[in-house]
Amino acid sequence: MKQFKGRPIAPGKACAEAVVTHGGFNTLASLQKALQFGDKKATCGDQSNPDLYGKELCGKALCLPQTIGSTTGGMVLYCACSMGRQPACMLFSKPIDSLAAAGAILADVWLDGVSMPVVDSLGDEFLEYIKDGMKISVEADGTVTVED
Repeated sequence: MKQFKGRPIAPGKACAEAVVTHGGFNTLASLQKALQFGDKKATCGDQSNPDLYGKELCGKALCLPQTIGSTTGGMVLYCACSMGRQPACMLFSKPIDSLAAAGAILADVWLDGVSMPVVDSLGDEFLEYIKDGMKISVEADGTVTVED
């Protein structure tokens, strides 16, 4: 078991299985099938992300360095949350970008009963350590516990 401390962006608690990408996460390309075509598992549709392509994102602890893509990124996260197709949490090794932060914060503030804790600045060691399938626990203060 190992702990990491980051900055809570959308505070909350979560326990979930990790899915990990070492490349940038294109929010629109990854979640488009969930939003447009009713994929309730939110299977990653971004063919440019071999770490995540074809994997379920809904209910998982999404571990990533940063998001990439267009200005729709924040709205895509908000919409995924409003449809109940969001990751259990998003854990960034680097500082979060303003678009992803906006989507997560708006979902946290505007959507009743929806939770998607977001923690950033967990460091490169976090992303090097974490592997798909590891159990992740997130605390509201930004503490992330990883069990092997």
